[in-house]
Amino acid sequence: MTTSQDGSQSKPLHTNYIKYFEKVQIRATDLVLSVKKLKYKQRLMQSKLPTPKYRRLRGDMIEVYKILTNKYDTGIDFNYKKYHASRTRKHNLKLVIHKLQG
Repeated sequence: MTTSQDGSQSKPLHTNYIKYFEKVQIRATDLVLSVKKLKYKQRLMQSKLPTPKYRRLRGDMIEVYKILTNKYDTGIDFNYKKYHASRTRKHNLKLVIHKLQG
């Protein structure tokens, strides 16, 4: 596994798919005549489309939520610990952050 600049982890095979998807989205937004002259980031904002990086992060957060609320098989090995304190804004899904030594 590799860690990207945005902190998400992915397998090297998937990075090719990510780059391919981003190129497709760049070309697709370039086809819209009303925003054709704008730069890519501006085209996304004008079209109200999220960036691929945001979509991946959002998808990861949804998957973590599903694991924490047992929407999946309970046999999944989840290597994070829940934070047990009274200051979690009335929910029990806060996770403990493990800092890497190095």
